[in-house]
Formats: sequence, structure tokens, C-alpha cells
Amino acid sequence: MDSATSEPMPPASGRHLPASVARSVKVLVVGAFGVGKTTIIRSVSEIEPLSTEERITTASVGIDPDLPRKSTTTVAMDFGRITVSEDTALYLFGTPGQRRFWDLWAGLADGAVGALVMVDMRRLEASFEVLDQLELRTTLPFAVVLNRFPDSPDHPLDQVREALDLLPETPIVSCDVRDRASAVGALVTLVEHALAQSGRGAEPVPA
Repeated sequence: MDSATSEPMPPASGRHLPASVARSVKVLVVGAFGVGKTTIIRSVSEIEPLSTEERITTASVGIDPDLPRKSTTTVAMDFGRITVSEDTALYLFGTPGQRRFWDLWAGLADGAVGALVMVDMRRLEASFEVLDQLELRTTLPFAVVLNRFPDSPDHPLDQVREALDLLPETPIVSCDVRDRASAVGALVTLVEHALAQSGRGAEPVPA
């Protein structure tokens, strides 16, 4: 991918990819409960996203974090697709955030070129275990995205990098996942990093 991909392509019309797309890249979207994984996929997907959201019930009390205004949760995965350049499309697989679903991560990661790790700056500590699990269950390169909620604290990126104990080469970006251009930019950052780390092109992902 080149610098031209920093500007998101207009949403493709219909379900079919443009004939010029020659490379498909699978991306895993991970993060703690309620950090914005479903939202980022909905923001960028040019097809109707597949969602497995269910209403949160009293059965989750004492098991899942208690987040105000959050009434649904992903129980299997989210799926979307976005064409980021004339020849490259991304297939996005969002994982559930709750610990009881983490066994799904390894299967969803199969064939992925990298992972986008969503972080809520208001609950930074919730991301420590997510990063540990990602490294335990996969060998994927990853980029960290700080989702800008309206009441998020504004810490310098270098301080966040230190707090999360990230390697110097791991990309970290701030993003409003509700904004398509901002979200696409974060995804492009990940894919460019992942392809550079692997030293090869991404393997095609079946549509």
C-alpha cells in the first residue's frame, strides 16, 4: 500500500468489489468490552456489516463490566469490508471483548495480516490483559487505536505508549471511530505496518 491509501476511497456501490481489486487483506479488530470495535466496523464498511450483537441481560451482572448507556454486546463477531485503494480491499473481523469469548480469537485470527487494538483512554487498564491475550493467542503484528470518546482524557501518545509497554515500532494513533476518514486512516496505518513487518503481500481472503 502506498501514500495514496491515506485518503479513503468513496464507499463502493453494491456488494461487489471493483474489478481493479487484486489484493484482499484480512484484519482482526480486538479490544476490551465497549471500546468501539462494532462502531469502527459500522463506520467504514461499504457493505451492510454482519453483527452478532445481543441485548445485555441480568445474566452478565458481575461478569462483564458495568458500562453506562451500553445495552448490547457482540457475542461472536462483527464483519465488514472496505476498499481502501483501487487494488486493495480490507475484510474486518471484530472480536467479542468479554473474557469468556476470548477462545474465539485464534480462529478469527487465522489468515489475518494484523490486528487493530482498540483502546478506551477512560479505562486504559482494561487494555493490559487484551494486549497480553493477543500476544498469547496470535503472532499478529498490531497497531493501537485510542478511541476518542467525548470525555476521554487527553494524554500525549508517548505517555500512553509507555503505559501500555508498547515497542517503539508499534504504531499508536488517536481516532474518532465514528468518523469514516479517521477510522480508515487508522486501518491503513495498521495494514502498512503489518505488511512491512511481514515483508510480503497479504494472502487473498475469500469474499
